[in-house]
Amino acid sequence: MPQHVIVTGGAGFIGSPLTDVLLAAGNEVTVIDDLSSGSAAKVPAGATLRELDIVDRTALDTVFEEVRPTAVYHLAAQASVTASVADPGRDCSVNVLGTLNVVDAATKLGAPLSFTSTGGALYGDDAPLPTPEERIPAPLAPYGASKWAAEAYVNTWSLSAGVPHAVCRLGNVYGPRQSPHGEAGVVAIFSEHLHKGKAPKMFGHGTPTRDYVHVADVVGALIAANGNRGTFNVATGVETDVLTLWRVLKAAAGSEIEPELAELRPGELKRSCLDTSHTASVLGWRAQVSVEQGLRETYAALVEEFERAGA
Repeated sequence: MPQHVIVTGGAGFIGSPLTDVLLAAGNEVTVIDDLSSGSAAKVPAGATLRELDIVDRTALDTVFEEVRPTAVYHLAAQASVTASVADPGRDCSVNVLGTLNVVDAATKLGAPLSFTSTGGALYGDDAPLPTPEERIPAPLAPYGASKWAAEAYVNTWSLSAGVPHAVCRLGNVYGPRQSPHGEAGVVAIFSEHLHKGKAPKMFGHGTPTRDYVHVADVVGALIAANGNRGTFNVATGVETDVLTLWRVLKAAAGSEIEPELAELRPGELKRSCLDTSHTASVLGWRAQVSVEQGLRETYAALVEEFERAGA
């Protein structure tokens, strides 16, 4: 059945393709985004954009009352680990208070919510690999702490009101539309450097590992999770080090550039890989795009984007 859907962060790298899929399914979609990291140009035609900060409760409530959504996807966030270290107060304000505002507004209308949390930054360096959802979080940076706190509000509101909210703990998401500006998207950053023929800085000397998951798979997981109460890892279950990531992208670019090696930055993990067996069992979801295939296709798509933008 078509729904009235709100997507916070819908002008971003994950939110805009999610909005595409929701619109294609016949839903009416309202995007809420302050455009601090997203772009109005990424909001698909057919969706309504409301530019506001989720920390602004009055403005947020006004949109929810007007739209009266039957489903909510909450992606708006402060998503930079290093920015959270530099300004933990802003990180907390957006990720905790902002999430409380969104989940409270959704719960009052009985609208199930899918919330994008973090997998790697939440579990810490001492977690078993691949890491299951029942592992007690041990975040190394304010970003992980704020996402954990936000999860608590989502789960508490769900249990107290009987509305089936879902927490989706994402691996390291990559794919088309990802911005190379900032530090949260290594695939886009490496791709831009390769396209320009410049050597990127590789933190941790290429040894840190992550669970890289394609944005198309993440979109499918968020939709599958909506209406299901619980916490779900969304990843591939494959541990890939940064040097391997670089080698695949370099081959796709046909380049011989070598990166500049540097020490790991404060708050960043050494290893991360998520156990997705619970997600598969409950939601029937598994990642479909292999890392190597996804990286090759993403490099080609990003190059097209860079050239259109004149980058």
